[in-house]
Amino acid sequence: MKKAVLFISLGLLSVSVFAQKPSPELLSPTNHALVMIDHEGQMAFATNSISMEELRNNVALVVGASNIFNIPTVITTVAEGSFSGPVFPEILEAYPDKSTYIDRTTMNTWEDINAHKAITGKGKKKLVMGGLWTSVCIVGPVLSAIDEGYEVYVITDASGDISKEAHDQSVTRMVQAGAKPITSLQYLLELQRDWARQETYKAVNDLVVKNGGAYGLGVQYAREMLKH
Repeated sequence: MKKAVLFISLGLLSVSVFAQKPSPELLSPTNHALVMIDHEGQMAFATNSISMEELRNNVALVVGASNIFNIPTVITTVAEGSFSGPVFPEILEAYPDKSTYIDRTTMNTWEDINAHKAITGKGKKKLVMGGLWTSVCIVGPVLSAIDEGYEVYVITDASGDISKEAHDQSVTRMVQAGAKPITSLQYLLELQRDWARQETYKAVNDLVVKNGGAYGLGVQYAREMLKH
């Protein structure tokens, strides 16, 4: 009888421990690199699948998250000085050192030697990507990275295209190839994961208040009401 009770207790303990282990599918601050591709003025002018205000807020959430959690990050531009122009102000705010950006002529970031070296040099088998346009500058590196054995996540609402159909069909194509779609707020909260993580708690909530839309207003409201 004692042995049976012991076996049951050990079984419950093992179930409890197993239940607390997060899925390896989840993103963490240490298991991936972030690649932000061509969030530039010229690319944004023709983007119609998402409003520019929403896109800029979503991009701010992503690069803000990468700063808070010290994510290895690669920022690429295409013909910055001759055609596409500077990156969004939100990216410049998070990453003001433009000398770290990788400018290229290739539409597929993966085919640029310097970009490929920078991305693969981060030593992460999970890659998170977002950018403009979805059908060209995201599809290219996503499919290429998957072909080289990387696990790729696409931040769909930090990306955009000339039409909703172009964006949606591109996402479908990438998902069919094995890419995993996520959203900007999901990315931020998946990295935080536990509100008991005080070292990032305030920074995450400050970012949400600034760029999190209605959710951010809710956080601001709660902060003020709790004072009373």
